[in-house]
Amino acid sequence: MRCCLLLIVAFGLAALERPETNFRVFQFPANRIPRIDGKTADWAMVPESYSIGMDQLQDTVNHTPMNRKDLDVKVKVGWVKGLNRLYFLYEAYDNYWDFRHPDLHNDIFEVVVDGDLSGGPFIKQMHPVKTYDPNEAHFTFHGVHAQNYHIFTPADHKDWAMVWGCQPWIKNLPYANAAYDYNFKHGESGKLTLEFYITPFDYAAYEGPERSVESKLWENKKIGLSWSVLDYDDDQAKTYRGFWNLSHKTSMYGNASDLVAFQLMPLEQPVFDADWSFTVLDMDRRQVAFHDDSRGAAQWKWEFGDGKTSAEQHPVHRYEKPGEYVVTLYVEGPAGKSRRTKVWDVVLR
Repeated sequence: MRCCLLLIVAFGLAALERPETNFRVFQFPANRIPRIDGKTADWAMVPESYSIGMDQLQDTVNHTPMNRKDLDVKVKVGWVKGLNRLYFLYEAYDNYWDFRHPDLHNDIFEVVVDGDLSGGPFIKQMHPVKTYDPNEAHFTFHGVHAQNYHIFTPADHKDWAMVWGCQPWIKNLPYANAAYDYNFKHGESGKLTLEFYITPFDYAAYEGPERSVESKLWENKKIGLSWSVLDYDDDQAKTYRGFWNLSHKTSMYGNASDLVAFQLMPLEQPVFDADWSFTVLDMDRRQVAFHDDSRGAAQWKWEFGDGKTSAEQHPVHRYEKPGEYVVTLYVEGPAGKSRRTKVWDVVLR
């Protein structure tokens, strides 16, 4: 089974566009989670090396020459260990912001994510069985294993995004949230700041979250991700002037194999801090396995709360009596000393 999984992952990575490129997703510390308020202050800690700008985009439809006086975009992506969310900071200057219409005629930041690198088509128009009813495909296939968000920049009197798929609920709390900051009117120039997060899904069902499966995120995991900027510059035009694409392949909007690789990075400056978790192996025998989750530790001392101790990194301890225990882990390493106590997390009968 493990070999099969490795082959699947390897195949998924090989199938992605721009295989020579591996973009990075910044890890925010758990105590520095970005607040979705349209401000950039929370992102000041993100190195500029994580920024993805216009130099990485190509207009794959109209082949418009790049002109930063017309459109200039910068994007940073982040994540938080323990949360299955992707955070985005989108900063853009446009010489003509188009957002008066109530339909898709709007400047758009189109984001596509494939959280488990399943690859392949995911919109009803690309269903592999050509005789399959497109209406049925909408409810069983469209956006199920990879998701497409048409994010309106800005959204004026309409929802912040259109989920191009059968699961519009994924753009609502707690699965997504967005905030804007701008000071211009339709047809004017200016800078827009958009801050948002989304939740990628391995399986996003039409029926709702009950049948759905979130993509699990962990350090160094690679995911499929890409975006396009649809730039309207004429209120009367029937379509966009530019389709600026990170993937460099237009069909990224409906085929997850045409996305690019993003890696979920470890903390830039890991904090030396003791941490641990536990699993009750046998409640009747009161046997508990403890696991050191600290970073950079070289020595360990466990106090199990019953007078017993251990110097092992991952000890298994048997309690003689039922009770509610206060357990402390002390660690030492090149960066110093630390301890972590959990009060009454370990409760045995």
